[in-house]
Amino acid sequence: MNKTTSSGDDMEKMRLDFDEKEHKYIQVYKNIKKLILEKQLKKHEKLPPIRKYAQQIGVNNSTIVKAYELLESEGYVYKILGSGTYVSELNRFDENTVLEHREKVIGFHQGNPSSDIFPVEDFKKAIDMALKKEGASIFNYSEGLGYNNLRKKLCDYMKGIGIESHPDRIQIISGAQQGIDTICKSMVNYGDIVFVEEPTYNGALEAFRNKGSKIIGIPMLHDGIDIGILKLKLEKIRPKLIYVMPNFQNPTGISYSSKKKLQLLELAREYDFYIIEDDFISDFKFESEDNTTLRSHDKYDKVIYIKSFSKILMPGLRIGFMEVPLEILNRVIWAKYSSDISTSSLVQRALYYYMKYFKWDANLQTIENAYTERFAAAKEAIDGMLGDRLDYVMPKGGINFFLGLPKGYSAADFRDYMLEHGVLIMPGSYFYDNPMDDRFFRINIASTGIEEIKEGIGTIAERLDDFLEKYKNHIHFRNNEIFF
Repeated sequence: MNKTTSSGDDMEKMRLDFDEKEHKYIQVYKNIKKLILEKQLKKHEKLPPIRKYAQQIGVNNSTIVKAYELLESEGYVYKILGSGTYVSELNRFDENTVLEHREKVIGFHQGNPSSDIFPVEDFKKAIDMALKKEGASIFNYSEGLGYNNLRKKLCDYMKGIGIESHPDRIQIISGAQQGIDTICKSMVNYGDIVFVEEPTYNGALEAFRNKGSKIIGIPMLHDGIDIGILKLKLEKIRPKLIYVMPNFQNPTGISYSSKKKLQLLELAREYDFYIIEDDFISDFKFESEDNTTLRSHDKYDKVIYIKSFSKILMPGLRIGFMEVPLEILNRVIWAKYSSDISTSSLVQRALYYYMKYFKWDANLQTIENAYTERFAAAKEAIDGMLGDRLDYVMPKGGINFFLGLPKGYSAADFRDYMLEHGVLIMPGSYFYDNPMDDRFFRINIASTGIEEIKEGIGTIAERLDDFLEKYKNHIHFRNNEIFF
């Protein structure tokens, strides 16, 4: 494999003018990523040494370190100890790359549910019904908050999960990611402090980074966020927001205990911050003792509740909703309007007719049965084949499992290795704002059938010892606190 070193011309094109509204390491990361995708930096080409590059563009060494680590976590570069950082041959592990790489891959990397549980036929009928009843008006923009009949129906839905609300507090959104972006746009200014679970959903991290906020991670324990560390941080720092997933968290699968849910709400009242609750799968209980939402316990109007339908209906619809505290509602409405004016009117009305006239509850039961069976299969396989070989906290349900290699090994290396053997996992560094310990990886079972789950975990178990032997002392381990 031939490796090349960056020339003077390469160094010149890697210069950039910084925007003070965004972290410098993010700008460095984006610029190098762009050069790689445009093939201005070739595969196996060596990137500039950290100190030299930092001096050239006038930043601290740590800025370049963080940018290179982020590029590595996403597969754009790789490191050779004692030699440097190089452009990867496989720059991105998306579905097209994987399909080109192997004929068959068991995908544990993405969270989209498998299409065989989509209620396609009934939803087609709901679309036809919406078109017949609404006529041409269905192609107009919806009112600011969204289609009123749908918002009323969503209030009925929320009652079923213990939340009393009103249609005037519901904002229809084009998926949970837009909800997070909208909250950032309406509430977060450059330099504001945002607390997040550590690890957490990468899409939220990107939204907070793009607003120039200062992200502070609070470690996860087996029963939810570390309340002790959270209290210590709150005594010194006042966040604008905290972003959490209290039930079957992504990526760890961990659920909060009832006690921690109440403690978090009390802290929000005491220290006067808002909680973004990202709820994607709390409809289902699995083995959890308490799958209630934070919002259902909120007496202080401190929870911004975001509900995605991507895991319980069909992700391609791109629809969800937020239930917003009255104090910030107007800001949120304007932020949403300035983003896209309104979520698809056709999709909103079709969802309303589907929920009203078709088998909404039966669909939820179908999906719950599918996820529960897959969770049970994965739990049995992980406990049986990996239980004494990897570090993990076994979740009480959900679609995610977060496992750790022995200290000193890289999950990015393990992803590359397992791809060669037909299994694709997601490195855990993807879920950290500032990854240090790269030994964790996520397995997501939303799109895999039971036999694939057993086969994929079996392949991981079968190949693990070989990987550990081949990659022994492959990286320089940097110690870091782990989430449990």
